[in-house]
Amino acid sequence: MKSGKSEKYILHMTRSENLSLDRHDRRILREMQRDATLSNAELAARVGLSATPCWNRVKRLQAAGVITGTVALVDRDKVGLGVTIFVAVRTNRHDREWLTSFASHVSGIPEVTEFYRMSGETDYLLKIVAADIADYDRIYKKLIADVVIHDVSSSFAMEQIKYTTEVPVADI
Repeated sequence: MKSGKSEKYILHMTRSENLSLDRHDRRILREMQRDATLSNAELAARVGLSATPCWNRVKRLQAAGVITGTVALVDRDKVGLGVTIFVAVRTNRHDREWLTSFASHVSGIPEVTEFYRMSGETDYLLKIVAADIADYDRIYKKLIADVVIHDVSSSFAMEQIKYTTEVPVADI
């Protein structure tokens, strides 16, 4: 803030409005991503606001869809899902009917934790968690059931080097 004025970033929403994010909003987002269990008083103190303005900002961020939910993160190893598999899917069908069927089918498999339509040689990329290779084989059989897939390639993660759920929210 070289000019002494409060700089703001404009977040272009998918809705018709733009949401202006100032430094307090960005701090709220960073703090809530690190620990969403903070009380409003604790959050307000960390971001330099009093409780009511902080609460109003959080509610505005939720209403605008910037904050999409509050969750508990679970240690996969401690619940017996220590294997991560990345599955590249190629298809020779690119029509809406096939995509709708495939997306519905894959979305119904709870072990698929992420699912993307890609550009390039891979059409779809899935992140799957499983207990072990035999468990993945069970999931794989479920994946290829009832949907025609041209090619499936699976890669097993050997080591997780970085993992975060935080979206980088730059300070202004």
